[in-house]
Amino acid sequence: MKRHRALLAGLAVVILWASAFPAIQVAAPAMGPIGLSFARLFIATVALLIVGLVKRIRVPRPRDLGWIIACGFFGMTSYQLLLNWGELYVPAGTASIIVAAAPLVSVAVARILFAERISRITIVGSAIALGGVVIVCLARSGVALSAAVWIVVAAMVVQGAYHPLQRPLLRRYSGLEVACYGMVAGTLMTVPVAPFAVDGLLGAGAAAWLAAVWLGLMPSALGFVLWGYAVGRMSVAASTSMLYLVPPAAVLIAWAWLGELPIVAELIGGVIVLLGVITISQLPRILASRRTRSALV
Repeated sequence: MKRHRALLAGLAVVILWASAFPAIQVAAPAMGPIGLSFARLFIATVALLIVGLVKRIRVPRPRDLGWIIACGFFGMTSYQLLLNWGELYVPAGTASIIVAAAPLVSVAVARILFAERISRITIVGSAIALGGVVIVCLARSGVALSAAVWIVVAAMVVQGAYHPLQRPLLRRYSGLEVACYGMVAGTLMTVPVAPFAVDGLLGAGAAAWLAAVWLGLMPSALGFVLWGYAVGRMSVAASTSMLYLVPPAAVLIAWAWLGELPIVAELIGGVIVLLGVITISQLPRILASRRTRSALV
């Protein structure tokens, strides 16, 4: 039952985080990368602190501050700034596909820091999913390997590092607590550059602010709480493999919201991504079930 709830939480995060890519396309040009980062993080922090006060979350232990700062830096401050900057030039769907490679970084970091075992199925599934990501990237002939693409790649790397860094905290704190700690840390680390974004924040229109509020409340506040719940109850490989579902969802949302029409190669790549996710998350259970039935026979 807990695994099923974790799976549902992870799937909800997929939809929320997929919606973030087109929302950034709406808000970033008006607010600027720094302005949107600060607005999104600040809104999310306020929302989480209000919920945290109602739920009476605990004050973190001093010895955990290092992990909290690392989560805030990689998952909040760096990721937001880099992705907002990159999406000024890279389409929302394409950016989501590049970021989809983050689980490969997560698995590598989990292996190095926590000696988490990497199964052959995980390697095969990751290779399949990454192949789908590559197909979609190559399909976008209008996006060359420019500096903007590498900025989004950097966002992918820091996001991939963030996921396993939550693990030590989630052993002692709830998903809400970890999300709240990381969001506060990320917001505080964005404050020093916030003065450079004042003009953009004051001059942004209603559409940009509505997108920023959505980003702060849904993909950030609610999304990171649900993600902490999922990661705390699943392995890094299994939980982060679901993030391969974000690009197909983001392409569809960007199509409906921004009119970014997906092309055939993107749809094919999305199907391959889905096959990779199924391989990582479901194939071990299928094989285990078959072994159990064989033993009973």
